[in-house]
Amino acid sequence: MAQKSDPNSKLIAENRQARYHYAIESDLEAGIMLLGSEVKALRTGQSNIAESYASIENGELWLINSYIAAYQQASVFGHEERRHRKLLVSKKELARLWTAVGREGMTLVPLALYFNDRGKVKLKLGVAKGKKLADKRETEAKRDWNRQKQRLLKQNG
Repeated sequence: MAQKSDPNSKLIAENRQARYHYAIESDLEAGIMLLGSEVKALRTGQSNIAESYASIENGELWLINSYIAAYQQASVFGHEERRHRKLLVSKKELARLWTAVGREGMTLVPLALYFNDRGKVKLKLGVAKGKKLADKRETEAKRDWNRQKQRLLKQNG
């Protein structure tokens, strides 16, 4: 992840279950159009992207069902907590995503929401394919084996 290597960027929200439920083929960074009260609420860390997804509607990319808590000081000029938010990508990227979703049956899954080094809110979006139950079991078995291997190395080493 780019935000872990950069000391100036700050992770706001992460969709940790996305890698369990989906096989991520590729990812991209997208800008997001926000209101001022949403940015201030994000600075306090009050958001959730676990139940959200991205969709292409009318030639535009939208983030649907993401939660950004209401900002208390913006009582009159506040925002709706679960509104559709427009994602900003190039036309070339949008065309690539549209073909992946339309022809290949992929899903656009938000992976992380963060501030980049310039203080802009960015969304890491994954182009993914849903895992079957057997694939999920295999992922769990690998994770358990790696955990057990680390324990054994720690004991013996």
